[in-house]
This record gives sequence, C-alpha cells and structure tokens, in this order.
Amino acid sequence: MKSSKRRIKWNAYLITGSILMGVCLIVVLVGVFWTPYDPTKMSASEKLQGLSVRHIMGTDNKGRDIFSRVMYGSRITLLIASGTMIIGAGIGSVIGALAGYFGGFFDEIVMRIIDAMLAFPSILLSLIIVSLYRTGNIEVMIALGIAFIPSFARIVRSEVLRCRDTDYVRSARLQGVSNLRIIFWHIMPNIHGVLLSSILIGFNNAVLAEAGLSYLGIGSQPPYDSLGSMLSSAQQYMLTNPACVIGPGFAIVWIVLGFSFLGEGIRMDKEN
Repeated sequence: MKSSKRRIKWNAYLITGSILMGVCLIVVLVGVFWTPYDPTKMSASEKLQGLSVRHIMGTDNKGRDIFSRVMYGSRITLLIASGTMIIGAGIGSVIGALAGYFGGFFDEIVMRIIDAMLAFPSILLSLIIVSLYRTGNIEVMIALGIAFIPSFARIVRSEVLRCRDTDYVRSARLQGVSNLRIIFWHIMPNIHGVLLSSILIGFNNAVLAEAGLSYLGIGSQPPYDSLGSMLSSAQQYMLTNPACVIGPGFAIVWIVLGFSFLGEGIRMDKEN
C-alpha cells in the first residue's frame, strides 16, 4: 500500500511537470514562427493598457503587446538556461567524475578550488564575471555556467565515489578497460537519474539567477529581452499598471514549477 501511494505521488509530479513544460515548449515553438503582434513594435496610443480581449496580457510602457513579448522572451530565457546548464553541468560533471574516480592529490586540489568558488554566492560570482566583459546573452550564459560548475562537480563526485568500487567497475578493470571508458561508459550512465534531476533543478536556478542579473541591469539587453529583463523594466509600473508584471512573472513561475515537478518526479522514481 505504501509503495502504491508513492508511485501515485510520483506519477502526479511527473505528469504535472510534463504538462507544464509541454505547454511552455509549444508556446516557445509557436513563438518562433508566429506571435499575435510584433514583439518589438511600439505604439504610443496603446501604451500601459490593462488586460483585454485584444491584448490578453496588456501592453507595456512602449505600447508593445506583452503576450507576444512573453512568447519571445520565454525563448530567450530557455536558451540562456540551456546554455548555462551545458556549461555548468558539462564541465562540472567532467571535473567531478575525474576527481571522484582518481581521488588522491588531484581530488584534493580540485575540491579546494570548488570550495573556494562555493564561498561566493552564484549571483555575486556571475556579477563579477559579467562586469569584466560587455553585457549580453552569451556573457550571461558563460557567467552563470561558471557559477554552476561547483555544484555539479560536487554532486557527480559523490556519486562516482559511491560507484567506483562496485562489482561492475572492478570487472571492467580486470578486463583491461581504460579509466576514461570506465568513467564515461560504465559509471556515468548509472548516475544519470541523479544528474538529470540536478540539471532540471539547475534550470530553475538558472532562470531565477538570470532574472536576478536582469534586475541589476546586467542581464539580457533590448531588443533581445528575456523574461527577467521584461520583469525588471516593468517593476516601476507595478502599482499603476500591474498587467506589465503579471505576464512575465507568471511565465517565470510556470517554467520554474514545470522544471521543479519534473525534477522531483525523477528523484522519487530513483528512490523507488
């Protein structure tokens, strides 16, 4: 009975997350080819309009349709989050896997560097990196990706430490399989559940971190506005015209919830 309830709960998380992200991806894909209005077209006669049939999310301070901009901005936000995960999870996983498998002096050096990076909050570290270069989507991806490397390195290292002395790894060593092949063809596939769950949670943090950088004015820049930069530019109109923040704010919450439910569903599946 207890196992059945867990399975039902896991299905609910996974189904809910799949629906939320499915809708999000459909909106993003449709937005590549079509939007109700040009997301960059300004109209002085229609600025700061509330929710209506014509503009279901209202218009911003420059008369641009917010729903069209949310469709476009969601694509930018997901691209930044994806780039962040490619850099953070990709490099972090390789570093963590090598440190966990070989151990010794190499592991000590790597983990001291990781500890030093973790001493800085990710937003602060990203802020320092971005401030050294010009502001743009690529720079934000790189900065956030570097900031995410330590957390993925720690996660993968701990999983590799758990797996490196298992029977299938010992058997591969006895057969003369190279260390790199053991790491990436034998161990890594067996920790994919933990890694995938961490990546999905990392997407949440990347979306929120990008919004934080945009709030500080160093995130995505016009005309390539992400959801975070849209929310940042609309904050001054929050009291006079709440519609300006409802659209991008709702989209950010939707994406974060979708990735959260998917990550939780995969994590519970692994535990079961």
